[in-house]
Amino acid sequence: MTYTAWIIITACLVGLTCGLIGVFLILRRMAMMADAISHTVLLGIVVAFIITRELSGPHMLVGAILVGLLTAVLVQWLNSLEIENHASIGIVFTTLFAIGVILIATSVGNAHLDVQHALMGEITFIPWNTVNLPMIGSIPEATAILFLVLIIVVFMILAFYKEWKITSFDPALAASIGIPVVLMHYVFMSLVSVTTVAAFDAVGAIMVVAMLITPAASAYLWTDKLSIMLLLSGTFGVVSAITGYYIAAWIDTSISGSMAFATGIVFLISFIGSPKHGLFAKFIPNVTDNKALNEKSTR
Repeated sequence: MTYTAWIIITACLVGLTCGLIGVFLILRRMAMMADAISHTVLLGIVVAFIITRELSGPHMLVGAILVGLLTAVLVQWLNSLEIENHASIGIVFTTLFAIGVILIATSVGNAHLDVQHALMGEITFIPWNTVNLPMIGSIPEATAILFLVLIIVVFMILAFYKEWKITSFDPALAASIGIPVVLMHYVFMSLVSVTTVAAFDAVGAIMVVAMLITPAASAYLWTDKLSIMLLLSGTFGVVSAITGYYIAAWIDTSISGSMAFATGIVFLISFIGSPKHGLFAKFIPNVTDNKALNEKSTR
């Protein structure tokens, strides 16, 4: 398979995986949590490197996932102290991310770790870091990890579809019928952490946030049905990845940045043209009503 194909496939896996999990973030009004986790995992990566002094390996993934879970736990703890949710996220997000940046500047300055790479990523390097799989052969390691995470995400959504649906829309009802709301929350946040970490190394924090939030927000404008929203969000993520790659190739700029930009284009189209909640859908009925009133008044 060609160099370009691996980049596009990897980006599509990011768009699809983040698009699916992002729907529940939007429904739970936790979009800012995606931003927080995508930045705070930097601390986990840095701490893992300080302990092992190695830039690759499963320890990086484990460290980042643990810090992602720590972010969710700290935010939940601050919420229990009656601190407003967005304020809690802001406190945890900025503190943990700042610690990660300080550690990079002081403890690992001589290593190939930098904030620019963490924020923007460098998906063009993906095809060079390969792994050999039985019956498949050599494929990029990031692609293999993202495909595994996609399978896990799809399995978890199918397994907990009813529970996550009810807890997303009405946690009180979920608790009253015996669904363990707190457990479901942490299972979901664990999945968000795993998804974020898997995509983080390949595409950077900016694209992870864009893919977690924007496709899901776009899908939300088109339908009120959860199953359709999941399909649309995943599709929008894939379309944004492909479109963004060719935009980057056309104007010779950052691939991850262009893909994030493409998600914004998809949202703008949805915001204007969606027949469900778009501007045209709200404008056209008003025009029709005004015409009807004018016709009645002239009779």
